Parts: sequence; C-alpha cells; structure tokens
Amino acid sequence: MSSIGIVGASGYIGAELLRLAASHPQLDVRVVTGDTQAGTPVAELYPNLAAAYGALTFGKFDADDCDGLDLVFLALPHGASQEVVPELADLVGGLVDLAADFRLRDPALYPAWYGEAHAHPELIDSFATGLPELFRDQIGGARRVAAPGCYVTAAVLALAPLLRAGLLEPTGIVVDAASGVSGAGRPPKPNTTFCAVDEDFTAYGVGTHRHTPEIEQRLTEVAGSPVQVMFTPHLAPMSRGILATCYARPTDPSVTTGGLMAVVEQAWADEPFVVPTASSPSTKATLGSNAAHVSVVADPRTGWVVALAALDNLVKGAAGQGVQCANLMLGLPEGTGLPVVGTYP
Repeated sequence: MSSIGIVGASGYIGAELLRLAASHPQLDVRVVTGDTQAGTPVAELYPNLAAAYGALTFGKFDADDCDGLDLVFLALPHGASQEVVPELADLVGGLVDLAADFRLRDPALYPAWYGEAHAHPELIDSFATGLPELFRDQIGGARRVAAPGCYVTAAVLALAPLLRAGLLEPTGIVVDAASGVSGAGRPPKPNTTFCAVDEDFTAYGVGTHRHTPEIEQRLTEVAGSPVQVMFTPHLAPMSRGILATCYARPTDPSVTTGGLMAVVEQAWADEPFVVPTASSPSTKATLGSNAAHVSVVADPRTGWVVALAALDNLVKGAAGQGVQCANLMLGLPEGTGLPVVGTYP
C-alpha cells in the first residue's frame, strides 16, 4: 500500500480524490486537509463518503503531518500550491498538483494571465506534464507532476492527433467549451448559485481566459510548431461535465470525416481512457468515469473541421487524471482504481 495525503480535500476535486481512493486497492489515505473546514467530519460535508471515511476529519495544513508519505495530491486554488510545494518537496515521495501553479513553462505568462508573478519560478521545470496519453514518458520517473485542467484536457485530446499528423492549420483554431458548475469550485459565488445557473447558459472570460496559454502550450508541444487558439468557455446548468467543440481549417481541403476518424482511432487505439466515437460525444456518457469521448467531422461545404471531446471535469478533468499520474509515479498499472464506464442515467 502507498500512503497518501490530500491537501485541499474539502473542495470538489478533493472529495473526488477521496471517492476514487476509497476503491483504489493500493492507496491508503493518511492525511486530509481543508483549512476552511478544519474540524469538520468528512462524512458531514460529503455524506456520499460516509461508508469509507466515517471516522475521518478535515485538518489544517501542516507540512510536518505529511512527512514520509509516499505521495501527496494538491487540490488547492490557484496560487496556494506555489507556497505549499517548497514545504513539502523534501518531505514526501511525490507530488501531484491539480492547480495551475506549475503548468505553464514560461513564468512570464503568470502575471499576464493570472495577474501576479509566480512565487517560485525556479520550481516550474521540476514538474512533468500530467496528461498520460501524450506525456506518459515524463510521468513515470517524476517526483512532481502538474496535471492539466479540465478545459485543457478536453481541447488537447480532441485536437492533438490531428495536429500531430499535420492535418490541421495550427493557427486560427477556435475552441468553444462548456463546463458544469462544479468546475467553479465548492465555495458559493453569486454567479454559481442555483438561481443564477438554472435555465441559463453563458460565456465568460471571452478572449482572456487563463487556460488559453495552457491549451496553446500543450498543442504546440504536440504539433511541433506554434499553435494559436481562440478559447471561449461557457457555464452550463449541470453539475459535471465538459464538452469542447473545436473548429480548425484542414491543411488538405479534400480531407474526409472517415479519414480524420481513422487518424483519431489509430492515435487512441491503445488508450483505455480515450474513446473515439462516430456519434457526438456526450457529457452524460462520461459521468463518473475517467474516460474522455472524442470525435471529429469534416464539413466540405464550409471547409472546417470540427473536433469534439466530452469528459467529467472532476474525474478525467481533475482527480481521475491525478490518480492516473499517481499510479505511474508509484509503479502501479496506470488504470488501477479508475472507472472507464460512466454512470447512466
């Protein structure tokens, strides 16, 4: 068994990590912190976890409590991981950060997109990219991994095989993506209450969303040449799910849907957590699973290619991907403890 801690366990991603760890045969949860919920029983805040964690209580973060753990997950808001990592780095066997603090390779992008300078830019390069389907070779031997966010994962899985094969123009790509409200986190906000979200669908962060440079960075690494993306996120009246609809121009105007799907199917043939589908991907089909469903269509009338991906933002978009990375870091089979089948209806 591998001993683990979850820092920021009282948030939705932390709760999802606890859910996945409860059915994982090789992860033993030793430490769970949630400063705003310190002293609260896990089962009180999340009754769905009562059967597995009936005696567990959230505590305040203290790095010394994690001393000697095999691995620690960081499920913190942006900016918090930067302060925690230096304290934990020499105390634990491995770190998986699920925030954005160590995703961008260029420190200059943080003040431009996040509004503040990075507190520890010297540590950025010590983090591997936590998207196993594309960067698996980095993860297995790493001690620190930064997992991409849900929007980034969906967009990259939809577009990567086509850009890598040189089938899409790398500039002028449009990514429209809709997220469930859990993506905004557990603390209530005026625009994420039930009354605000119900029967509404709205775009936000138009032209300024902080995940834009991360999408471009990952796709550039895959394509081998600079990729430019116009990214617009939307908030949908559902608890979970991401649907990314990506528009790009083909390098060959005669390309067909069948030819593009063949490339996508070949690219993901050996990946259990990426499911190519001829039909339009559905967020409901991925609910509770670590699988992303992807598809692509060529439209000869307009000359556009449309690539789509659906996933559960709390699982493949966050906690599940984190566990996938942890399995590789701990020398376990990558899919250990992770569901590939969604919950339906």
